[in-house]
Amino acid sequence: MRDLFLLDPEITFLNHGSFGACPRPVFDMYQEWQRRLERHPVKFLIRDLPTHLYRSRAALGAFVHADVDDLVLVTNATEAVNIVARALPFAAGDEVLTTDHEYGACDHTWEMLSGKRGFSYIKQNIPLPLSSPEEIVEQLWAGVTARTKLIFISHISSTTAVRFPVEQICARARAEGILTLVDGAHALGQLPLDMEAIGADFYTSNAHKWLMAPKGVAFLYARRDKQPLIEPLIVSWGYRLGNPFAETNSQYVNYLEWTGTRDPAAMLTIPAAIDFFQTYEWPKRRQESKELLSYWLQEMEALTGLPSIYPSSYFYQQMGVARLPRMDDLAGFKAKLYDSYQIEIPQTEWHDLQFLRISIQAYNTKVDVDKLLEVIRVEIEE
Repeated sequence: MRDLFLLDPEITFLNHGSFGACPRPVFDMYQEWQRRLERHPVKFLIRDLPTHLYRSRAALGAFVHADVDDLVLVTNATEAVNIVARALPFAAGDEVLTTDHEYGACDHTWEMLSGKRGFSYIKQNIPLPLSSPEEIVEQLWAGVTARTKLIFISHISSTTAVRFPVEQICARARAEGILTLVDGAHALGQLPLDMEAIGADFYTSNAHKWLMAPKGVAFLYARRDKQPLIEPLIVSWGYRLGNPFAETNSQYVNYLEWTGTRDPAAMLTIPAAIDFFQTYEWPKRRQESKELLSYWLQEMEALTGLPSIYPSSYFYQQMGVARLPRMDDLAGFKAKLYDSYQIEIPQTEWHDLQFLRISIQAYNTKVDVDKLLEVIRVEIEE
């Protein structure tokens, strides 16, 4: 599988989760879309692009079990979180509830807005090691009050790589009249997704990570009855005008899709990415990757003597973390892994715990994992 990707063969790449890696055939299609744009810039952007975007959304909708007009394509999940956060009219006295496992950039979004508007951004502690999905729901609900207007939660967290039980959380929130926004940045391609079954009011995920599209494409899903709450982050032609060549009259789509001149090539590769995913039987590759991750987690626990944070394999898929002995220069350790051993892998911190976060993709093998384990053994001894 490694030859199907553009990754440097000299690097042991165990960090797919940060920015993804695009397969050659999908990247070739990406460049073909760019060439088509440059051959006929005006015709492509005004007359042809709405149809091409519609087809991309339709392919994605079939893949995640959502209506084509309930999805809009954006550049990344952080942009999508900003769209929702800035549109919802929270004010003094309101509360947005989240966990202490969320992605820093999205935390910054809510912290800035809460500071300006006066609502509270509450980070509920979900302790490690984890317990069970049901217990996590109860731990989160300990932070729910009569003032809770929205629950914002990751499907798979970035720092701790924890899969949260978002289906149960969304169902309970809906029953209690609380809105939900799920940050699924790492979920698309790593987990099978069904927007109806998840039940979130708003859901976003990157296509450029685990679906392996080129950099700069994600989606924002909004339930049909919640779409009137959304306002455009960038006000442009789509705010007033419907494109006469558009395949849809959805105000939600027009608001967010037609924002001015941009390179849409990454967005148009979604059908090619899905085709690659299906051609190479990615559900099977995904399961093989999960088994290799399980092996690494067990070996790391034996090597370091530090217990895993995961009580079962429910909580991870292809990305996971293992605890490290406490060190003063975590960034220096990451640099040493790359500079001295040619291993690309991130380190993360959560409260007073330090982790290695590994991503296992189909281009990784047991040789890659064993190389990392040997390096960790040497470093611990030193």
